[in-house]
Amino acid sequence: MSVQPAATGLDLERVDGRAKVLGLAPYAYEHPAENPTYLYPVQSTIARGRITAIDTAAAETMDGVVAVLTHLNAPRLANAADKELAVLQSDEVGFRGQFVAAVVADSPEAAREAAARVRVQYHQEPHHAALRADHEDLYKPEQINAGLETDTQAGDPDAALASAAVVVDRTYTTPAEHNNPMEPHTTVAQWEGDRLLVFDSTQAVHNARKTLAPLFDVEVEQIRVVAPHVGGGFGSKGLPHAHVVLTALAAKVTGGRPVKYALTRQQMFFLAGYRTPTIQRLQLGASPDGRISVLTHDVVEQTSAIKEFAEQTAGISRMMYSADHRRTTHRLASLDVPVPSWMRAPGECPGSFGLEVAMDELAEACGIDPIELRVRNEPAIDPETGKPFASRHLLACLREGARRFGWERRNAQPGTVLVDGWRTGIGVAASTYPARRQPANTARIRFTGEGFYEVQIGAVDLGTGAWTALTQIAAEALECGPEQVRLQIGDTDLPVATVAGGSTGTASWGSAIIGAAQMFRKEHGGFPSAEDTSEGDGERNPAGKNYALHSFGAQFAEVQVHADSGEIRVSRMLGVYSAGRIINPRTARSQFLGGMTMGIGMALHEQSVMDERFGMIVNHDFAEYHVPSHADIRQLEAFWLEEVDEHAGPLGARGIGEIGIVGAAAAVANAAYNATGIRVRDLPLTADKFLT
Repeated sequence: MSVQPAATGLDLERVDGRAKVLGLAPYAYEHPAENPTYLYPVQSTIARGRITAIDTAAAETMDGVVAVLTHLNAPRLANAADKELAVLQSDEVGFRGQFVAAVVADSPEAAREAAARVRVQYHQEPHHAALRADHEDLYKPEQINAGLETDTQAGDPDAALASAAVVVDRTYTTPAEHNNPMEPHTTVAQWEGDRLLVFDSTQAVHNARKTLAPLFDVEVEQIRVVAPHVGGGFGSKGLPHAHVVLTALAAKVTGGRPVKYALTRQQMFFLAGYRTPTIQRLQLGASPDGRISVLTHDVVEQTSAIKEFAEQTAGISRMMYSADHRRTTHRLASLDVPVPSWMRAPGECPGSFGLEVAMDELAEACGIDPIELRVRNEPAIDPETGKPFASRHLLACLREGARRFGWERRNAQPGTVLVDGWRTGIGVAASTYPARRQPANTARIRFTGEGFYEVQIGAVDLGTGAWTALTQIAAEALECGPEQVRLQIGDTDLPVATVAGGSTGTASWGSAIIGAAQMFRKEHGGFPSAEDTSEGDGERNPAGKNYALHSFGAQFAEVQVHADSGEIRVSRMLGVYSAGRIINPRTARSQFLGGMTMGIGMALHEQSVMDERFGMIVNHDFAEYHVPSHADIRQLEAFWLEEVDEHAGPLGARGIGEIGIVGAAAAVANAAYNATGIRVRDLPLTADKFLT
């Protein structure tokens, strides 16, 4: 076997790019199915109560209708403990938009028309759907997302605040946001006896079947989930939602025919998760030279009355800056609303808005440059754990970004630059994200005898570039060219892999592939024979016991605000990141820019508006929920430090999928203040907030 140059680090074109451009890459709904049926649901029109009567006669007599399912006749699930997934199992209604019936028909048109003929009567009960800081039933969850402690404290924050020379005490809010991947959540399900085949738009095929198996009282091995291509997810496809269960449930009554169901864009606002709104109180106490002595971050957010989800919003404040006295708390309001869930950089994303805008306000109060303030409060060790950082190059990111962006041109006095009716300013924010690696991954490698290696792992590429990055990792580990690797992913028939989420995918799956390659070379040497096969596992990173593992970055934004209309534009944005070894510059840049783009959407546009009278999001489509389009994104640049993190595992790489959004909205908000002198603490930054 000839030794090839290192494949990682190459600017390799996407392995799946040509198939996607030509429309040949099958997404879940596009997989061929013989004699399929189609599902369309009936959703509740109340936020809380019970179904008292349901009339399906008109729907059942329509041509092409195969079945009409309600809580009265739907097959029973073996486990209904998870109320989000216990579809059609009782007459209870926990939120508006919940499934209360479903029509299965020979065509999607027939299913939709029949669903419109189902009549449902309710006993409506009082509901609560609006988040308020003074909600009477706020409670402390046992833990928050990622298994973190709900509250933390060090020192005596209240006493330290009372004696601090400079105090910033402000409240910041972020609205509910919906993930809105371009491919809607889609499932195709078919039972063959006691075996279930599912084509699903999911970020984790193995997690999906692990969730479904106990619901249908079958072994995990009796379910196959397939997802070779996924059109985005941003966390919302990390675990199955109710529509997956409903589709599999409906397939029980079709006599073996497959059932297809794709959520409409409107339905996704009720059924596919979202980022909780947050109310964040930040208190920073410092000396006149800006050295922080106390930092508190108290968060109120919402969860659903039927299922708890607790965002780790204040987690970022536990490790970002030095402070001898600190406190973080999380409190939940249990509301009659859909279940919140993961959205890109859960916790760090909304939490960074509060923290990084508060840092900008502290810099102003102390008369210190915002970058210099961060320099003066750079911790020598992780303030939360006391461990040394495996790698912390935040200051290098800030300095490199300042040099590239032209930070020296920042307005000395906010609101003083007016050109052709536009006020212009620049702002900065820091970003971070934990570097994690999941251990439960296995890869299999087989030599075909024709010069190709089949590399198999049940990972999922949701558009991030996993097809390409894993091919490069395998090629380097096997000392062959990328063209000799035949990667197979996205199927539970392949070895187990963890979720494509939490910025853990490449590092976790790549570790398993490296392990399999090392085993292959050990067992079969440099001259393998046809069908030679080896497996290898990824391992939990032992460095986590001794080091704090995080990525860091710096976000810079230039903002223009029209003096008369308040219209706001992000004219330039630049990010510099420290994320360990970069496997593929092309896909990495795409991920950084994608995160920054979502950050601009968070800053300027995205807001899921709750009408508390009805318990529903009223702007539940792309006509009124605006995500950034080409016209919204002007000059956008992403750079990174050239490094290899020796503590991050065999790849030396840390995840990059989420750090690009962290701090982005804060940088825009800080730039808007520098442009106008108007401090906006409530997202999004709409025009009316600058017309004072």
